[in-house]
Amino acid sequence: MTSISTDPRPLRTADLGTLVIMSWSRETPDGDVPFLLACSLGDGEGGPEAVPAAVEGLLSRSGIAVGGDSVLDGTVLPGLPVGLLVVPGAAALTMPGVNAQFVPTPQWRAAVDERGYACLVFATRPWSGGDPGDGAAVAAFANDEDTLSTAAQVVLPVRSLRT
Repeated sequence: MTSISTDPRPLRTADLGTLVIMSWSRETPDGDVPFLLACSLGDGEGGPEAVPAAVEGLLSRSGIAVGGDSVLDGTVLPGLPVGLLVVPGAAALTMPGVNAQFVPTPQWRAAVDERGYACLVFATRPWSGGDPGDGAAVAAFANDEDTLSTAAQVVLPVRSLRT
């Protein structure tokens, strides 16, 4: 008798390589909206070819689907194991296997403070947009149809340290 294990395969974080988080905000008719782009630089052990499977494995362990037009609303899912912690001058995206810290832009921080959430785009494609500090390159990569159709999109509530 053959049985099939439903246990997820071990997460190969070495295939993720360097994970970068880029923050920006965009003006909409409803005001400024904060966004995050999370993606690998493709420099892991398996190279850029291994990134999609590694990111999909990471996201599936967190209960997040990849692809499609749906956006997961984490503001109504208190058990979602993905969090966004924001403190003065810094922020961190946390999920099983990841604690990615970053320095947000002042505009992003103001938008997060106003809204109480950020829109995360977690790309399965490795970064290919040139300098991650170039806002136009980040926007082009994050808005590219190939990026969006293979990414996870999540609205994450913001947590802060209580004083």
